[in-house]
Amino acid sequence: MEPRPPGVHLVGSVPLGNAETVFRTLAGALGDRLHSLPDGETGARGNWIAWQYGVLAATRGLEPMPVGDRGYLRSQRVRRARDAGPIRFGPLGYAQAARESFALFGRLQREGVIPAGVRFQVSLPTPLAPVSVFIDLPDRAAVEPAYEQRLLEELAEIASAIPHERLAIQWDVAVEVGHLEGVWPAHFTHVGRGIVERLARLGAAVPRDVELGYHLCYGDFGHQHFVTPRDAGCLVELAGALARMDRTLGWIHMPVPVGWTDPIRFAPLGRLRLSATTRLYLGVVHQEDGIEGARRRIDLARAVVPRFGISTECGWGRRAPRTIGPLIEQHRALAAPVRDRDGGDLVDPGLYAQPGV
Repeated sequence: MEPRPPGVHLVGSVPLGNAETVFRTLAGALGDRLHSLPDGETGARGNWIAWQYGVLAATRGLEPMPVGDRGYLRSQRVRRARDAGPIRFGPLGYAQAARESFALFGRLQREGVIPAGVRFQVSLPTPLAPVSVFIDLPDRAAVEPAYEQRLLEELAEIASAIPHERLAIQWDVAVEVGHLEGVWPAHFTHVGRGIVERLARLGAAVPRDVELGYHLCYGDFGHQHFVTPRDAGCLVELAGALARMDRTLGWIHMPVPVGWTDPIRFAPLGRLRLSATTRLYLGVVHQEDGIEGARRRIDLARAVVPRFGISTECGWGRRAPRTIGPLIEQHRALAAPVRDRDGGDLVDPGLYAQPGV
């Protein structure tokens, strides 16, 4: 029998009452399988970037579109009045949330609830996400630099407040995948190059001694993608570009649609080349077909990429809370531990390295 895949990755959101419940629940059940642990993005952050609409609506230099709705909520545009002034973003809320959650994370880690060695994971949207979702297309080029600047300022605040050896930063890459697949129009030319340049810039802003990861995503709208990919080709091309950055990557996470039952869907993974220090996580776990379905997808993936950890396709925030217990048990049954009882890494230099790298 093949060994279980090493480790579990949690994308970000978890529909439990608060961060302490998330930490205690996930650390208790999966702590020996985790390299990093998010706070669950509970409360206002539960629906990914939806809470940023209020930030944009309160921003000087922006105003609501006069008619029509689009995306999550009504679109914003650059204010047309003569006295509009420059676009200036105030606090986005990500740094404050990270500081508050890390204080709790640190206490629980000192108490032994969270294993030593597990990093505190902060999952952040790329600037392109709220700008593409909430800003009218003709005005996105004007708004994106200001939002990116403010988000990177919040990243710097997070890195100043949390010890680097205990921090992991994940960039959530969903809107970019939609642009690459032609689902939504982009406000810039040379879409592929523009996306890679943006993601590389975000990666370079993360201090080198902070672990960095990217979550590649096809969206989660009632457990449906904005488009179901034909195969892993788009994801492999994007991951390969990220792997060529002048920056060590801690991990790459890729979704695996539940309907992928044909080996041809997984074939592009054979082209993936990651550093031995970069963990690959595949979103093979689905509530719909449970452990047996996940095992089928694991076997299909292993035929072309032998070493990877497991995950769901996206965050759990849009699931019913009653489903979280069974979902955790699926991960525990499917994945092998990556750390010992004292919280130390189970060191294996070849744990995630791909052949030929």
